[in-house]
Amino acid sequence: MQKKVLLVAFQGQPMCFIHVLLNGLELQAKGHQCKIIIEGEATRLIPEVSQEGHFLNPVYQQMLEKGLLEGVCRACSQKMQVLENIKKEGLPLLDDMSGHPGMVKYIEQGFEIINF
Repeated sequence: MQKKVLLVAFQGQPMCFIHVLLNGLELQAKGHQCKIIIEGEATRLIPEVSQEGHFLNPVYQQMLEKGLLEGVCRACSQKMQVLENIKKEGLPLLDDMSGHPGMVKYIEQGFEIINF
């Protein structure tokens, strides 16, 4: 049975972030629908992991190539002072709930939400 899963990266530790990326890739490889949202302190990791040579860069690039990234929180990106970096990367910004990505639409679409 195919599941619909939304993985939300909140924590800013690289070792937590890698589990979001790996789980997203595995879910998709096993035929499930998966989306990833980067929120909270995790937004500050984007300028780091997007750099060649960073240990997470290959997995991060795979996540982007597979189309798993739903978007990045606009308000948290601003707060973490990485909004301009995220815009330069061309990543989608989510802000439908007072500047943050809302969860209601995903729940209404039947997504199971898992926070990391």
